[in-house]
Amino acid sequence: MAELTGAQWRKSTRSGSNGGNCVEVANNLPGLVAVRDSKAPAGPVLTFSPTAWVNFVRATRTAH
Repeated sequence: MAELTGAQWRKSTRSGSNGGNCVEVANNLPGLVAVRDSKAPAGPVLTFSPTAWVNFVRATRTAH
């Protein structure tokens, strides 16, 4: 995906230390937030608008 060139991936602070089941997020791209499984960095990537990502994070914080 060309729009992911330059993505700076970081482990999600919510991933914890549960044996490698981690989510990585790249939010340094203009107008795009990308999410992937750390065990499959060459695998599929989900992309969100920054607004949709903020709404998702807020919803998950209040869900538990």
